[in-house]
Amino acid sequence: MFLENTTKQPRGGGWIEVICGSMFSGKTEELIRRLNRAKIARQRVEIFKPAVDTRYDEENVVSHNETAIKSTPVQAASQIILLAFDVDVVGIDEAQFFDNELAAVCNILANDGIRVIVAGLDMDFKGQPFGPIPSIMSTAEYVTKVHAICIECGNLAQYSHRLIEDDNLVLLGETDRYVPLCRKCFLIKRNHK
Repeated sequence: MFLENTTKQPRGGGWIEVICGSMFSGKTEELIRRLNRAKIARQRVEIFKPAVDTRYDEENVVSHNETAIKSTPVQAASQIILLAFDVDVVGIDEAQFFDNELAAVCNILANDGIRVIVAGLDMDFKGQPFGPIPSIMSTAEYVTKVHAICIECGNLAQYSHRLIEDDNLVLLGETDRYVPLCRKCFLIKRNHK
């Protein structure tokens, strides 16, 4: 079980935390919770999100239940290094939409003594590893996999099933385009296409 550490670490004492799972599993809500706790502990926090994700807000990171926190939208992972100076904690939402350089960026920040908290989908709509998340997970000190509830059977869901026909890897959407499914229900839906 993950034991949240909110203490300020000495230089060289950084680490990486990953919050992953399917859509509608509470990843962003958990990211916001951890970042708010760091702020309460008077830590200097900076939050980033991919500029492409404007579903709820141009700048703020917003969860499905409308909890929000101020962030800085960026076009590429390399920009995070340039903007994350004089901070204790860096939060990164929707990490799957960043380029593969994000894994190196997270490690550079952690090696410099920064606590890095990353949230994102671990699998795409086909059930395959998504973007830089697998690489980040492999070097992270802590990985928390959160689950939604399968809308078909009520079991824990770890898949994001796309409801519309579109083969583009990135297709922003909500419940109009995606639903969470468990393994069994996901395989049934995928095999009926």
